[in-house]
Amino acid sequence: MTYVTPTDLAQNIFDAGASKVLLSTRDTLVRAIMGGAVLTIAAAFAVTISVTTGSPLLGAVLFPIGFIMLYLLGYDLLTGVFVLAPLAWLAKRPGVTLGGILRNWGLVFLGNFIGAFAIAVLMAIVFTNGFATAPNAVGEAIGHIGEGRTVGYAEYGANGMLTLFVRAVLCNAMVATGVVLAMVSKDVIGKIFAMWMPIMLFFFMGFEHSIVNMFLFPSGLLLGGDFTIVDYLIWNEIPTVLGNLVGGLLFVGLPIYLTYGRPSAPRRVRASRRDKAAAAAAPAPVEVGAAR
Repeated sequence: MTYVTPTDLAQNIFDAGASKVLLSTRDTLVRAIMGGAVLTIAAAFAVTISVTTGSPLLGAVLFPIGFIMLYLLGYDLLTGVFVLAPLAWLAKRPGVTLGGILRNWGLVFLGNFIGAFAIAVLMAIVFTNGFATAPNAVGEAIGHIGEGRTVGYAEYGANGMLTLFVRAVLCNAMVATGVVLAMVSKDVIGKIFAMWMPIMLFFFMGFEHSIVNMFLFPSGLLLGGDFTIVDYLIWNEIPTVLGNLVGGLLFVGLPIYLTYGRPSAPRRVRASRRDKAAAAAAPAPVEVGAAR
C-alpha cells in the first residue's frame, strides 16, 4: 500500500514544514525562483490553450502540469509554505521559530516574484515578436485578465475587495490541499493524481493565486493592459496574499493539526443511571477470612 494515512500524513507535513524553515537562504531562493517560473509558464500554457481552442475547461485540466512538476522537483511556492511552516511551529519541531517562519515567507515571496516576473518578460517577447508587433491573441487575453482583476474589482469598491479576498481564500483552500495531498502517496502516479484534482478546480473557478498573478499582471502591463502598478498591488496582489494565507491555514492547516496532529486523551464514558443503580444494589464483596 502506498497510501499514507492522515495521522502519518500530519507528521510528514510537520517535518516538511520544518525542513522549509531551516533551509539555507541560497537554497530557499533558488527553489522559490524555480517554483515561480515553472508554475507561471504553466499559466501561460493554460491561457494559450483556452484562447486557441476556445475551451477554458481544457486549459484548467492541463494547468496542474506546472504545479505537479515543481512539487516533484521539490521547489517552493508561497501558498504552500503559508501552511507547512506554521504547522511545524505548532507541532514544536526543533529549531522552528516565528522569526524563522517570517524569514522563509519573505524569501519565498521574493524568489517566486523573480521567477514569475522573468517568465512574464520572456512570454511578452514571444507574444509580440520581441516587442516589434502588437500582442497576439493570447497576449491580448492576458492584458484583459489584468484589467478585469484589478480595475474590475475597484469598480465595486468594498464589495469588489471582499470578492477578491474571498476568491483568494478559496484559492489556497484548494492549492494547500494539493500541497498536502502530494504527500498522501508514496508513488509518483498517486502523487500526480492527488495533486491534479484541487489545482484544476481552483484554476477553472477563477480563484486568485498570488504567484500566478505575479505573472499575469506584469505580463498585462507589458502587453498594454489598461491598469497601473498601484492597481495591481492594491486591487490584487496584497489582498490576494493575505487571502491565500487565511485560506491555507483556516481550511487546510488548522483542521489537520487539530484532528490528526495532537495526541488526544481517551474519551471518558459516563456511566448511565441504570449502571449506577445496579452497582449500588450489588452485595458488597466478603473478605476471605474476615468472619470466623
